[in-house]
Amino acid sequence: MFASAVVYSGIVVAVAGLVGLIKPVRRLGIPTRRRAAKVGASGVLLAIVGMILPAPESRTTRATTRLDEFVPRWQFNEFHTIEIAAPPDKVFDAIKRVRADEILFFRALTWIRRGGQPLPAGILNAGTRESLIDVALKGGFVTLANDVPRELVIGTVVVAPRGTRGDMTRDVFKTQMPPGFALAAMNFVVTPLATGGSLVTTETRVFATSASARRGFARYWRLIYPGSALIRIRWLRAVRERSTKAS
Repeated sequence: MFASAVVYSGIVVAVAGLVGLIKPVRRLGIPTRRRAAKVGASGVLLAIVGMILPAPESRTTRATTRLDEFVPRWQFNEFHTIEIAAPPDKVFDAIKRVRADEILFFRALTWIRRGGQPLPAGILNAGTRESLIDVALKGGFVTLANDVPRELVIGTVVVAPRGTRGDMTRDVFKTQMPPGFALAAMNFVVTPLATGGSLVTTETRVFATSASARRGFARYWRLIYPGSALIRIRWLRAVRERSTKAS
């Protein structure tokens, strides 16, 4: 994601400037503390620019997945894919059974995301007994579609106006929400291959219902995007490992 890359480039430059303030490093082109201050300020400015870059809206032109049905418009998304040498039914079952401890770096990255704070059991504090999908469904997500063995879609509200109350149901994604909300949904799609294996894709989409919600979520998304992408990639690999493991 371009905006996230800008943010992290700015952070790297700012850190280089900070190091130069402590001790100038000629090899980094920072021979003096005065130059270091300029480099650090440039990095901070670059990171701020990345944070406030606009998030354009995208929309599907033709519904080909159930995710298209529930989130046809979005401002933020990520998409990952993997081929697995296992039939769709076995892969789909693995998607529903993978636990957090099977996903490399999951617990470390979610610990960082929650700032090391203890939280109730949920997607950011998943245990090892239940599958990650089950943990999510008990922690605020709802099942939007469960088309065995083709597609699984889950969703939740990630931003809501203060004081908002109400049950989280799939109907939230079928109604026009008022300003101030951001809805997130994630799917797994399993497509059979001629080889007998499966192509698995996962996509996450977030739709903010107002400019303020969009700006607020953009700052959060651009910071967590690298870790989020790594989790999705490792999640797919965990699905592959589980579904190809000898029974």
